[in-house]
Parts: sequence; C-alpha cells; structure tokens
Amino acid sequence: MKPVEHRLRRELQVLRHHLTTSAGLALLGAGLVVGQAGLLAGLLADGFAGRGPRATGLAALGTVLALRALLAWARGALAQRTAAEAKRVLRDRLAERLRRTGPRRLAARRHGETVTLVTRGLDALDPYLTGYLPTMAATAVVPLVVVGWLWWTDWSSALIVVITLPLIPVFGALVGMHTARRTARQWRLLARLGGHFLDVVAGLPTLRAFGREHHQSGVVREMADAHRRATMRTLRVAFLSSLVLETVATLSVALVAVPVGLRLLADDLDLRTALVVLFLAPEAYLPLRAAAAAFHDSAEGITVAERVFAVLDDEEEPTVAGASAVLPGPGPGPVPAAAVGPGPGPGPCPVTVPVPCPDARTARLRLDGVTVHHPDRAAPALDAVSLTVHPGEHLALVGPSGAGKSTLLALFLGFVTPGAGRVLVDGTDLAALDPEAWLAQVAWVPQRPHLFATTVADNIRLGRPDATDADVRAAARAACADGFVDALPQGYATPLGEHGAGLSAGQRQRIALARAFLKDAPVLLLDEPTAHLDPESEATVTRATVDLMRGRTAIVVAHRTSLLPYTDRTVTVRAGVLAADGLVPA
Repeated sequence: MKPVEHRLRRELQVLRHHLTTSAGLALLGAGLVVGQAGLLAGLLADGFAGRGPRATGLAALGTVLALRALLAWARGALAQRTAAEAKRVLRDRLAERLRRTGPRRLAARRHGETVTLVTRGLDALDPYLTGYLPTMAATAVVPLVVVGWLWWTDWSSALIVVITLPLIPVFGALVGMHTARRTARQWRLLARLGGHFLDVVAGLPTLRAFGREHHQSGVVREMADAHRRATMRTLRVAFLSSLVLETVATLSVALVAVPVGLRLLADDLDLRTALVVLFLAPEAYLPLRAAAAAFHDSAEGITVAERVFAVLDDEEEPTVAGASAVLPGPGPGPVPAAAVGPGPGPGPCPVTVPVPCPDARTARLRLDGVTVHHPDRAAPALDAVSLTVHPGEHLALVGPSGAGKSTLLALFLGFVTPGAGRVLVDGTDLAALDPEAWLAQVAWVPQRPHLFATTVADNIRLGRPDATDADVRAAARAACADGFVDALPQGYATPLGEHGAGLSAGQRQRIALARAFLKDAPVLLLDEPTAHLDPESEATVTRATVDLMRGRTAIVVAHRTSLLPYTDRTVTVRAGVLAADGLVPA
C-alpha cells in the first residue's frame, strides 16, 4: 500500500468509516456466500439422489440470493456517497489552499494543471473509492471465511486453496507496478495537455499578434495524440493483467476441482461435500481477482491523490515556477511550445496577397469614420472616429478607463472589425491586406503582456524565432531586462510559470519590451506599458520604451504621464469619441 493511501485514510474520516462499514458488509456477504453454497449443494445432491427439492430449501435459497442482491446495492450506494463526500472535502481543501496562496501561486503551479486536478483529476478518484477500497475490505474478510469453511468441510481442498491463493496477489503486484508507471505518465500527459491548452487560449491575442496562432493548433493536436497513445498503452497493460490473473485463478480452481472429482468417483467424498467445495473454491479467489482489476482502474486516482497532497503540502513560495514540457517543433531539435513567432520582421508581402502590402515605415495610418460596437455594451466603444497618424509620429491616447483606447489599438492590429468606416494603411483598407503580412510589421506591447510557461529566452524569442542567443541578449539589454534575467537561477534558460509566474509586473513588462526590440517592427502599439508598476520599475520601463519608440511610428495608450513628454501629440478619448484636438486632417 502506498503512503498516499495511508494518508487518505488517515486524513479523511469518511474513508475510515467507509472501510469499517465495507468490512462488516463483506463479512455478512461471506456468510451469505457460504450459506448459498450449502443450500445449493444440498438441493442438487437431493435432486441427484432422486429426492425432490424441498420448498423450505428453495425459499431459503431465494432469500439468500435476495439478501446478496440487497447487499450489493447497499455497498454501491455507500461507495457513491463516500466518493462524493471525499471529493468534496479534497476540493474544499484545495480551494482554501489556493485562496490563501493567491493567484500568483496558482499561476506558479500552472493554471491548466490545477484546473485539471480540481475537476477531471479528482473525478479519477471514483474507481479507487467506489471499487478498490470496498474490494480490498472484501479481500481481507471473504477469503478467510471461505477457506475456514472449506477447512471444516474438506481440509485437503482447503490446503490447495491456501497454497495457490498467494499466486494472484504476486502476479497482480508484478503487473501492477508496470501499470502504475504507465498511469503516472498518462496523468502527466493529461495535465500537460490541460495546462498548455489553457496557456494557449489565454495567450491567443499575443500569438495572433505574432502570427503563430495556427501553429499552436498542431501543437495541441500532437499533445492530444500523445495522451491518446499513453491511454491505449495503459489499457493494453490492464487487459494483459486481466488475462494473467484470470488464467492463474482458473488453474488454481482446476487444481481443486480435479482431485475432488477423482475422489468423488472413488467414493472417498460425498456429492454434497464435493459440490460445496466446487462452489466455494472460486469464491475464495474472486475478491483477489476483483482487487487486481480494481487496482488498474484506480491507478490514475492514486496518482491524482499524490498531486493533491503535493499542492496541499507545498508551503514555500518559489522564485520561479516549473516550465512546461518541451514539444516537438520544426528544426533539428525540440522547441518549447511557446517559443514561436511570425518569422523575420518587416519584409515584402507574400505574392499570393492580391493587394500590395504597404511599407509600414512610410505608411500613414488612418481611421475613417470608424464605429465599433461590443456585443455586451449598448453604447458604441468608438463612435464615428476619424484619426490620422503620420509616419514616424508618436501619438499618445489618454482618457478614462473604458473610453475606447484599447479598442482603437485593436483596430490597427486587425483584432477588431469596425461596424462602420474603414481602417486605412497608406490609403489601403486593412481588411484587404494579408493579416500576417501586416502584423509582421507591427510590434504590440499590451498592458498585461502574456508570458508563456517556457524559458525567459524563448519568451523573448517569440518576437523573432530565428534570433540567435546574442540577439536575444541584445534585445533584453535594450529593454533594461538583462540585469534581473542574469540574476535568475538559470539566467536566460530559467523556466517561468504561466503568465510569467516568478517575475514581477515590471519584469514581465520589460520582457514584453524585449520582444518588441527583437522584432524591430516599424509600427509600435503600446497599451499602458507603465500601468501597475512601482516608481522604480516605471522609470526603468519608461527609459526602455522611449528608446524603443525612437525612429518608429508609435501609438501609446497612457494613464500615467511618464511617457507624455516623449510624444508628439496627445489625443483624448472620451466615451468613444475623440477630443477636437485629436482630429488631424488627412
């Protein structure tokens, strides 16, 4: 028995009650099995002797069968109630732990893995609680009662059962160890799949801005296939173990049945005793066979219980969370899942695009009577907005929260389609351009940049996947991020948790700026890059942002004033419209 099983029974009082009750029911069931075998053997012996079945014997047999059916129902109902209560207690304890440790720690543990653990993971405990535990209680009681009755009935047959009975747990343990390893791998793949999928969904705008959203569908498909293959391998082992255990049990029963038959032919044994032995011998092996089968069904639940207690026991706040698994990618070696990007920076559009892609370095950006409605809002987010941004101009957007500033940036990214009006790039409608070709010339630094569960270097390399290590370090140095990155345990190879768990808000912002430096795009869209930062971090990010804006067309959403002195013009956005000074003629 694994330590986690001892702990489950020690800390969950409902399981202790469940085991005690299951043992009592198993003892009652063993008595009914012995009674059924005796009654059935008596009726058959009377029948072969020419005596008709007695009504009292038939009634007694029917009563025993009814009681066994009622007992099986009671055991199932009790097991279901116990499983529901045990999962409720564990979920409450997990929720309390996550509430006390906060969202940062949840991110350090990977949101997807935690969600998988609390939902699908705890549900995997059902086979353990409803099948394995009651069967183990029966295993401790039924064979003793059956063997004891067999010894009183025919000691030689009982001796054969005693000798062959240990073969089943021995073979079950040998196969079970292999199954446990397979099941642990299956669970790790499931947790990895859930974590990566949630990570991709949360970072989809970032992936889309870098033109790599389609690549991730293939990554998720590969991970799902890996989980499917691991599940099938686990099932093959489980089916193989069933074959082995059934074969051992059948041979063991045959070792009892053959001598009984020979002795019956030699008149050394009466028919009633022989039938009792033949009926009871399989019942002695049945709980052990059922326990072995239940073990395979419950192996995933035991693995989940280990993960649950790992979360409950983890008190230390790590500096940096664990990394996500490495996924197969293009090139000569494995590439982390999030270390992807759109390719080199500004360049010519693909020849398949019908409308020539303007050079963003000399392009004029314009909103022409643009209106945007969000489904959850009655008022328009932007109402007939017209705005021109000239090449190389630094434009600041200010205004209260919810005024439409971020929506305006989303229009230039192509993430939002206007309900009326047009978004023009050097006179060409943005809707007519290849999105990937346009986004290759745009660098976007959101208010809350999404960092993926991979290394620091790969998070920066999202801006340009083919960048060398020297390019990554140069971009980090330009973003004033090299100091804290070098101080991390593994430097640029330090793995991060989801959303950059392990880094402060200012550090995450500088990693996002390093991406933009590495991409070296001519159009820069900044959504409140200094928001939620302490004064020291704000000053550092401001210096890096000013360097990044130099020589580029930049649109900056700013709540704070630190960047305003470095912009050419300030436009006020209020309730979806622009102030008069924001209207610049074409």
